This record gives sequence, structure tokens and C-alpha cells, in this order.
Amino acid sequence: MTTTAPARPLTTTAPPRTRAVNRLVALGRAELTLLMRSRAALFTALLVPAVTAFSMRSMVKNLDLGGTGLSIATVLLPGSLGLALIFSIYSNLVGVYVTRRESLVLKRLRSGELRDWEILVGGALPALLLALVQSVLLIGGLTVVLDAPAPAAPHLVVLGLLTGGALLVAAGALTAAVTRTAESAQLTFLPFWLLSMVGSGMFVPRQVFPPVVEAISAWLPFSPVMDLLQGGWTGDLGGMDQIRALLAVCAWTGVAALGVRQWFRWSPRN
Repeated sequence: MTTTAPARPLTTTAPPRTRAVNRLVALGRAELTLLMRSRAALFTALLVPAVTAFSMRSMVKNLDLGGTGLSIATVLLPGSLGLALIFSIYSNLVGVYVTRRESLVLKRLRSGELRDWEILVGGALPALLLALVQSVLLIGGLTVVLDAPAPAAPHLVVLGLLTGGALLVAAGALTAAVTRTAESAQLTFLPFWLLSMVGSGMFVPRQVFPPVVEAISAWLPFSPVMDLLQGGWTGDLGGMDQIRALLAVCAWTGVAALGVRQWFRWSPRN
């Protein structure tokens, strides 16, 4: 007499890529909940870029834009998008990473299944979503107010937003690495922000600078992002200039990512 062993239930294991996506979504959802509770962060990210763009309108009107191929609209629209990226992603993430590190959240997350890059990217997802929403609102609102034309090369606007988001996530993590406390995080983001505001052509186009200053400022980290955003509206960015801008922003992102890998701290600073 023979007996048949009961069939074992089939167990399916999700592929590694699916598990990584699930972990990112879970971490991003948790960070989004915390972000929605922070009225100060939401106020800064949503209102400051719009208010700044309107306040800069009179200054841009007084600029001599002749020969630059730019108008008030094609200066303010890309500039407001660049400012939205910096406030929604960069300044927000510096505080997030430092606060999570000092409260031992990053250390606990690292002791589980999450890999280092998943912790950083998952924590950045709400900021990236916020930047996307803010960009859509700014494009719609300023297009109506300024009676601006549609982007001549919309794919460059998309590339500028995507590459700028990646650059600022890496830059935010790198800045957090040299930030000691959550209180000082309110100050350590200022040098990059001010340098980008003044030198990267955010509201004062680099074309109005003296030739030497323009050549130097073109190599700032956020300058290629602004080139892509401005080129998206004007359509004047040639093929080689597009490649140069993409290579430059990718290079700066890689440098920042290497710095994060080398110096980022997962435990509180003593």
C-alpha cells in the first residue's frame, strides 16, 4: 500500500525589484504623512516660489534683455520653477535627513532590509512629488498672469525638472552630511541657494553678466538645470548645448552622490 504525500502549497517570492519598489513606496508614504503635518515646510515650498516670482517681476522689467532672446515671461517662469525645486526638494531634504539622523530613525532603518540608497530615495519621494505639484501650479498660474507662450521645447522643461530633482536630492543628502543639528539645517542650505539665485541665472539671466562672469557661472551646479528650463521656453538651446547641459548636470549629480557615499553619517554627530 502506498500513500501519497500531501502536496505542499506553492510559495511565490516577489522579485527583488518588486520588493525594493514596495519598500520605497512604504517609506515614501510614511514621509509624506510627516510632511503633510509640517505646515511650515508646506508653506515654504508652496508659497515662497510664487511670492518670490511676483516680487521679482519689477526687477526683471528693469533688466536690459535686449540681445538675450529672453522676455519677462521666459525669465520668470524658468526662474520660479528652479526656485520651487530648491525649496521643495533641497532645503526640505536637508532638514529631513538631519532630523531623521538625530532621532536615530536612519540608524534603525539601516538595520533592516532597506539599503542605503532606498532610505535616501524613499525619504525624498514626498519632496519630489511636492516639487512636481508646485511646478504644475506655477506653470499654470504664471502663464495666465504673464500671458506667456507655451514652451517651445517642452521636453527640455521635463528634462530640467527631472535632472534638477536628482541633483538636488544628492545635494540635499550631501549638505546634511556636514550639518550637525536640525537647527543648523535652517542655515546650511543657504550658500547653495544664494549661489544658485545669483549665479545660475534664476531671475537674473547670465547673458547680462560680463563675459568672464558668465563663463564662470556657467559651471555652477544649478546652471545647466536653468539652461534646460530656459531653453524649454525659448527653444534657442541647440543640440550641442543640450548635450553639454545634460552632461554637466549628470556630472554634478555624480559628484554629489560620491560625496554622500563617502561622508554621509547615519548616526547622530557627537
